[in-house]
Amino acid sequence: MGITVQNVTGNTAMVIWPKMASCTDSFYSVMYHPNWNSVLSSYSRKSFQKEERVPASRSSFVVENLTPLTTYIVCVTCQSANPSSDQCRVFNTLERDPASTSNTKKELALGIWLTSSVLLLIIAAILLYGCLHLLCRRRHERLQGQNRTTEEDQGKVWTKTTAYALGELGRQSQMMQDTEEKHPGDIQLATIIANPSACKEPVTLASQSREQAPARGQCPVIN
Repeated sequence: MGITVQNVTGNTAMVIWPKMASCTDSFYSVMYHPNWNSVLSSYSRKSFQKEERVPASRSSFVVENLTPLTTYIVCVTCQSANPSSDQCRVFNTLERDPASTSNTKKELALGIWLTSSVLLLIIAAILLYGCLHLLCRRRHERLQGQNRTTEEDQGKVWTKTTAYALGELGRQSQMMQDTEEKHPGDIQLATIIANPSACKEPVTLASQSREQAPARGQCPVIN
């Protein structure tokens, strides 16, 4: 079985083999292992590090993720059978491909950039949350201060109103006392009129003409 290995690089190699009639309705097994030595000369399937199954319609396969500057053995069999020496081929990988090195560096830089971006977004979200929390707290404190000021103003207005009402009441009481001192007779007559029961007893008014007091139960007419 003429197996050939082409397009070998530091990380990949293309394995080509002729089609087998016994694998028409089955699959091919591509097995490879690094650092081949006499210990693995038995060609047992268990001795190989990697094994890939390829559809029977294909006759080539690209082996990837190889180690640069390493000797590999690759074997191709039908239906995972143990390979023979004519079904295997030994090849050496090259130095690391400059393109793959560049791609690795790009992937590393991209990973660092993505990580940094995620960290910056997290920090920005934390700062934004802190600012919003501080603004809400200051607004709440300002509203509480306004409410306290309004309550104090209402208390002052109520105190002033009460003091004014008490002052007015005191002035009216003083005016009534002054009126009683100046016109005691008028207050007594007003009291008599306000209390009709006082008219049940005869009242004799002392005067120069000594007029007869009104009859019992009658009230004098006061002009």
